Amino acid sequence: MEELPLSRLGLGAWAFGGVGWGPQDDCDSIAAIHRAVELGVNWIDTAAIYGGGHAELIVGQAISELACSDRPFIFTKAGLGIDPDTGKTYRDLSPASLRTECEASLKRLGLDRIDLYQLHWPVADPEIVALAWDTLEELRREGKIRWAGVSNFDVELLERCAGMHTIDSVQLPLSMLERQAVESVLPWAAAHDVSAFIYSPLESGLLSGRFSLSRLAARPLDDWRKRRPQFQMPGVERSLRLVELLGTIAQELNVSLVELAIAWCLQWSAVSGAIVGARSPEQVDGWINAGDLRLRADTLERIETALRTTEAGIGPTSRP
Repeated sequence: MEELPLSRLGLGAWAFGGVGWGPQDDCDSIAAIHRAVELGVNWIDTAAIYGGGHAELIVGQAISELACSDRPFIFTKAGLGIDPDTGKTYRDLSPASLRTECEASLKRLGLDRIDLYQLHWPVADPEIVALAWDTLEELRREGKIRWAGVSNFDVELLERCAGMHTIDSVQLPLSMLERQAVESVLPWAAAHDVSAFIYSPLESGLLSGRFSLSRLAARPLDDWRKRRPQFQMPGVERSLRLVELLGTIAQELNVSLVELAIAWCLQWSAVSGAIVGARSPEQVDGWINAGDLRLRADTLERIETALRTTEAGIGPTSRP
């Protein structure tokens, strides 16, 4: 995938599903997609699990309204389901389930072929993962998908899958608060010429500059962020102290905190692109310039100092 002219930023479609992030207006979702494409974003990342397929439906509707020459690459993921009785998420990488999911995604998206199809999360049994990876290779040969990738895989599983079939991409979390990948998966991806797409560069809004303890308390009970360690004490207080320091740096650079946080992720040479969510065209406008922002060495050093001082997040604070 490296040879493709992919934009540095891709649009994340999780919120379009209308579940886990609070209510979402479908018209706003479609408008956000069109705005992103208008501003040069040429790939969208979604998943079958987002809203039980609703996000894929919205993406499909939005791209059907675009000229063929403007249609972005569509990335989606499979392997997660929702138990209708309990509402809990489960993982299913069985070949039959993946094939069924692929056909359903194609229908919802209105496509004959998915550009990038990814295993959303691994399961504990590596043999099942191997069968799943074989299935994606079969789907590729059958023309159902163009590229095959994985998401949230560790280096050991990546090695195993790479020994079977080509891995076109790996998707992983990366932000100023979630830095573990910089000493594990990112170096592996660079060494194996695998495209690395990072998600949650804003740590689900925690690095947006618009978050606070009172805002967190006011979120609905089903807001998934309430269950995340990064949003628990004492980590959330450390993160908010970091945000204060970053806000000063962003102001001096005449950029937004959102742009600074995303640009920090893109400064890692192994990163092929960052997935950024948006619930409206205005939110797209708020981060689109991050793709062109280059951080100088002295700015990166100030950020490293802020990370060390606040002890916010997890992972190394210094660049190799």
